[in-house]
Amino acid sequence: MATYTPKLKPRPVVVDQVPKRKGKTAFMRFISWIHLWPSIVSGVILVFVCLTGVIIVYGDEIMDICAGDARFVKEVKVQKATSQELLTSIKKGSPDLAISELVFFKDPKRSVRARVFDGKSKKLAHLYIDPYTAEVLKVDTTIYFFYITAHLHASLLAGKVGGWIVAISTIIFLISSITGLVLWWPNRWNKTTRQASFTIKWKAKFKRLNYDLHNVYGFYSLILCVVLSATGLLIFFHPLGELTVKLAGGSANHVAENLPKAIKGKTELDMVPIVDQLFSNEYATKKNIGIWIYRLEKSGAYVFSGGTSGLKSTENMDIAVFDKYTGTRITVSEQDNIHEKVENYVWQLHMGQWWGQFGKLSTFLAGIVATSLPITGFLIWWGRKKRKLKRLGY
Repeated sequence: MATYTPKLKPRPVVVDQVPKRKGKTAFMRFISWIHLWPSIVSGVILVFVCLTGVIIVYGDEIMDICAGDARFVKEVKVQKATSQELLTSIKKGSPDLAISELVFFKDPKRSVRARVFDGKSKKLAHLYIDPYTAEVLKVDTTIYFFYITAHLHASLLAGKVGGWIVAISTIIFLISSITGLVLWWPNRWNKTTRQASFTIKWKAKFKRLNYDLHNVYGFYSLILCVVLSATGLLIFFHPLGELTVKLAGGSANHVAENLPKAIKGKTELDMVPIVDQLFSNEYATKKNIGIWIYRLEKSGAYVFSGGTSGLKSTENMDIAVFDKYTGTRITVSEQDNIHEKVENYVWQLHMGQWWGQFGKLSTFLAGIVATSLPITGFLIWWGRKKRKLKRLGY
C-alpha cells in the first residue's frame, strides 16, 4: 500500500534579516573593531564635515544664479576700460575694499568679476563690473556664505585645534572606508552574495534596508570617498602636499616665487590687451582668465590662469606669465608649472571640479553617501546592541 508523502513548500528567503559572518577570524574581529569604534567616536564630526562639503560642491553655480543679470552687460562696445580703470572703479565705491582676484571672460557679453574683502564689514564679496564702462553692476556677498562654510568644513571655525579635529576625523573616515571594503567582501562569490552585495532590498524592513544603504552605497561611493579624504589630508598636511608635488616632478616653489620683483616708480602695462591677446590665440578654448592681484604690487609680472575658474581651483588650467612693464612673455620652468598644476589637481579632486558637471554630480552624490554612512553605521550597531541586551534579559 502506497504511503502519502506531503510536498513541502520551499522556505521563503528572508530578506529582512541582516546577514552575518560565521566564525570570524581574529583578523576580521580586529578589522570590525577598527571599522566600528573610531567611527562611533568621530561620527558627529564626520557627519558635519561631509555635510558642509556637500554644500560647497555647487557653490560656483549658486553664486552665478545669485549674481543674476549682473553677469552680463547691457551693451557690447568696441573700446574696453583699462585694468587700472577697473581697479579704480572698485576702490571708488569703497576705499576699504582689498581686491584679491580679477576674472575676465571670453564671452564679450560677460562682466568682469572681482573677488574683494571689505575691511569694514569683514565680509568677502564678488563685484561684477562692466568691462567697457568700468561701472560696478552689483556687489554680491554669496561667496561669504561659502567662505564660512568652507572654514566650518576645514576647521569647524576653531583655528588650528579645529583643523586637527577635522584631520583626525578624516583619517578615521579613510581607515573606515578601507576596512569597510574588507568587511563588505563576501566569503564566497555566488548569485546570492552578489545580489546582497550590489543591490538594495527596498521592500525589506527598516533594519535590513538601513544595512543595505550602508553596505551597498558605501561600496559604490568608496573610490570617491577615499579620494575626498586623501585630498583633504594633502591640503591640511603641507609636508604631505609638498611630497606629492615632488614625487610628480615639481619644484619646491610656486611660480610667483621665481618671478622678477616690482620696480618702484615704473609704470605698469594695461593687462586687458594681454588678456584679449590670450583669448584670441592660445586660450581660444578657455572660458575665462583669472589673475590674483592681492600681492601684485610686489611682483614684476602678471600671472594669468586660463580655464574655468572656481572657488579654489581652475578646471583645465594653463598658466601664462608676462613682464608687467614690457609685456614680454616670461617662460615658466616645467618644474614650477608641475607644482602649480599638481596643487590645482588636488583642489579640483577635492572640490569636484575634475570633469565638468559629471565630476560635480559624482562628488555631490558621494558626499551625500559619506554624510549618511556614520548615521546608518550607528543604527546598525545600535540595533545589534539592543538585540544583545534583549537576549541577556535587559
